[in-house]
Amino acid sequence: MKYWFCLCVAALFIQVASAAPNIIVILADDMGYGDLGFTGSQHLKTPHLDALAKSGAFCSQGYVASPVCSPSRAGLMTGRDPRRFGYEGNLNKANEAYATRPELLGLPPGEHTLGDHLRNAGYATALIGKWHLGTGEGFHPNDRGFDYFCGMLKGSHSYFPTKGKHAIERDGEPVTEFSNPYLTDFFTDDGLLWMEQEKQRSDKPLFVFFSYNAPHGPMHATEEDLAKFTHIKDSKRRTYAAMMWALDRGVGRIVDWLKDNNELENTIIAFFSDNGGATSNASWNGPLSGVKGCLKEGGIRVPMIWSWPGTIPAGVRYDEPASALDLLPTFLAAAEAEALPLRKPLSHEDKRSYERGIKQYGEYDGINLLPGLAGTGEVAERTLFWRLQGQAAILSGNDKVIRLSHRPAQYFQPTTDLGEDSDLAASQSDRFLDLFRQLGEWESTLPTVPLWGSSPFWSAESAKNYDNWIVREEPE
Repeated sequence: MKYWFCLCVAALFIQVASAAPNIIVILADDMGYGDLGFTGSQHLKTPHLDALAKSGAFCSQGYVASPVCSPSRAGLMTGRDPRRFGYEGNLNKANEAYATRPELLGLPPGEHTLGDHLRNAGYATALIGKWHLGTGEGFHPNDRGFDYFCGMLKGSHSYFPTKGKHAIERDGEPVTEFSNPYLTDFFTDDGLLWMEQEKQRSDKPLFVFFSYNAPHGPMHATEEDLAKFTHIKDSKRRTYAAMMWALDRGVGRIVDWLKDNNELENTIIAFFSDNGGATSNASWNGPLSGVKGCLKEGGIRVPMIWSWPGTIPAGVRYDEPASALDLLPTFLAAAEAEALPLRKPLSHEDKRSYERGIKQYGEYDGINLLPGLAGTGEVAERTLFWRLQGQAAILSGNDKVIRLSHRPAQYFQPTTDLGEDSDLAASQSDRFLDLFRQLGEWESTLPTVPLWGSSPFWSAESAKNYDNWIVREEPE
């Protein structure tokens, strides 16, 4: 009897010790770098996000894969640079006319998602909110690794959905009753309800992607939330602040649920925005130059928070480059799981460049951040790339070269020059030319023709008043 008792205890210990953590991704949409209390805002209120940052690690150099919504999401969802599989432009009606294969407007079926990888590792998977990775057959979240989906397939939606006049669905069926009339709060309600139900029906770890559309336009807020920001004079900025307040409220409710269910220390939370603040929603990128749609820091650099109490120490400031591409390897390392092997490239892709890219850069593009965030390992220097509408950029260590579509390439050191004011191309020509060459070599590994072209809106905005997109003082 004692022998069997010891075996049972040992088995229980092994099961507990090897239990994979829950994983929660919380994504904002078009949020400015300076629009959180801990990143410099004096007028907005984000107490729960500020507390989340204090509870874990703040990545001051957090980057996304693209300065526009859809390719950024393709990168974070796959752990692969989206340009490598032809996903370069944003996904909207304007781009349908530029598609070489209209039926492939969305995340290519050959690419695995976070949902695919984590479901394969034994997770129950859910995506709440904005998808924006395709609406055709085979592109639905339920077909791309997510057991549960509640949200919108396209890029934006009214925050006050009206019965019969909305595109919010739940696993393919229209939602007709809303637990809250304000969409941000409804998404929080629905995600927490799924988490509660899932914990009751299975012992699987949870992967929940809260893909909020706030504070992306249209600019809608409740009267109650607006009343908290009467001190902000500009009406659009006031609405933006109220939208951020609702987003922050959702973060607080998620953390409270984890605390109430004794799951907080067994949960990784990653928070960031899909790209920098936009020109259309009164967001503020703090000291960074540029905005959504361009490759200056304000378009691609976002506040990134990682929290895992007991594993990631509280109050960490991580100043090395971190990327949304790092979600996949970090989550798989925490779950002690392997990535699914890549599928064969689609026939429309340039196979030679595809194979050259695999040989040179590997299958996946991110790194496991846990050793760096937890302070248990050295951080290797890394190189990140971007391309959009004739713009391209490379970041290697402290050095960044950006090639715009309408001017000569420039060389900055954004770690110390946040506003990218000092072009070092002439004074440090050797390093500049080396990075420029690396950028060209990377582009040579990309498919010859992207799956679709870029929206003319972003092309025009990227070339217009480029140097004037630096707002040093927070708008009031």
